[in-house]
Amino acid sequence: MTIYNINLGIGWASSGVEYAQAYRAGIFRSLNLPSKFIFTDMILGDNIQHLTANIGFDDDQVIWLYTHFTDIKIAPTSVTVDDVLAYFEGVESRRERNGKIERIFFSDEDKFITCYLVDEEKDFVQHVEYVYAGKLIRKDYFSYTRYCTEYFAPKDNVATLYQRTFYNEDGTPAYEMFMNQGTEEVYRFKDRILYGKPALLRYFMQTLGLSKSDLVILDRETGIGQVVFEEAQAAHLAVVVHAEHYSENATNDDYILWNNYYDYQFTNADKVDLFIVSTDRQKEVLEQQFAHYTTHAPKIVTIPVGSVDQLTKPQKSRKPFSLITASRLAKEKHIDWLVKAVIEAHRELPELTFDIYGSGGEEGRFHEIIAAGQAEEYIKLKGHAELSQIYSQYEVYLTASTSEGFGLTLMEAIGSGLPLIGFDVPYGNQTFIEDGENGYLIPSSSDHVEDEIKKAYAEKICQLYLENRLDSMREKSYQIAEKFLTQEILNKWENTIKEVVDDSVI
Repeated sequence: MTIYNINLGIGWASSGVEYAQAYRAGIFRSLNLPSKFIFTDMILGDNIQHLTANIGFDDDQVIWLYTHFTDIKIAPTSVTVDDVLAYFEGVESRRERNGKIERIFFSDEDKFITCYLVDEEKDFVQHVEYVYAGKLIRKDYFSYTRYCTEYFAPKDNVATLYQRTFYNEDGTPAYEMFMNQGTEEVYRFKDRILYGKPALLRYFMQTLGLSKSDLVILDRETGIGQVVFEEAQAAHLAVVVHAEHYSENATNDDYILWNNYYDYQFTNADKVDLFIVSTDRQKEVLEQQFAHYTTHAPKIVTIPVGSVDQLTKPQKSRKPFSLITASRLAKEKHIDWLVKAVIEAHRELPELTFDIYGSGGEEGRFHEIIAAGQAEEYIKLKGHAELSQIYSQYEVYLTASTSEGFGLTLMEAIGSGLPLIGFDVPYGNQTFIEDGENGYLIPSSSDHVEDEIKKAYAEKICQLYLENRLDSMREKSYQIAEKFLTQEILNKWENTIKEVVDDSVI
């Protein structure tokens, strides 16, 4: 029995999908369930191992589509500049180093190579460019050995990629990939020729030898959905819904506009064993919509994309009148609304303080807003921090996001007993905030009039303190958080898999 999780790409700035997968990888490790996380995009800018290890995948859990057909394993880069030069003919004349880039020139010919290093401190090479007579002709890519070469030829004075070769550990070619300009690429193996990436992906799925003892979990389907759906019928198929799944503004009683990332999966829901959402509220909405707009009645389960290991109690008294938020400092998080609301509330509650954790492109603008409101003494930008033991130092958590599929920081905040104030919007706020019980849900409207929002938040902040119900709200947050303890999520995954896959193979 193996659980295969299928995605597209991954990067240094991964999205919530990749973090949800990494969390799931840890859950499966804890349950001793064999699992693989498959990435199907062409990823050559970095060694994929560096990207996956960065957010918590074990190397043996990762499959990259393009090295799957070789015997090269997922591993950190360990090839050095000297290793590269050992296989390169020429008399070296000089080297130039600029950060993570080292360029080596040769005196006997008009050629040089450029080594792109893992970091500035070490000599490990991720890839190398070879230039002859001023023209790029080749790139090599390395982990613990060379795993890929790209070949270029000049076209209209531009280096144009025409072939990739992927290697085995012993340096022999495993297969070749030919680029046909304007048409699909061609993959040449020793025993077959495949035309286009869908054919490569289908061959890949067939090599897995899927059976009804296996589970395929599809996280992203763009460009790969049809092949995955067809080949996964040999196993069991689950689809994870990571975001809002429909457009409310374009939906009426007769028609629903599904999110284009999920339209294929929902249209073919009869081929899916279960859909996985992260909140009960989204499960409820999706079930109603399937019943109203379609003839499908698929199984839908709620499994959160995060958990808290334990409820965190403060080691000393919480700072009185202290507010906190934590997020990327991005426009869609609307931290500026919170800053202005706190400035407004501070007029009635001069003891208030507000600390903002996180970083991002809006940081400079927030400094300006704080300065304009003469709030530097009580509103602080705190940058990045490990927050697990910080939440419990505060009394109240604020959020102004108008869309939150789950909301990890909201979960962490209630796990530390904080009452929350946020918009009454799907799905995270509605999951973690019980209005009047552990905080307040503020009505949301599409026009988002800033003055009205500022006033509404300021009123709720003042109401929370003036009603003096912090203790009862704190206990309610702890009570809600109990459903998100790690052991509860482990049980949800174990029970769900047992329901889908024959118990005898688990």
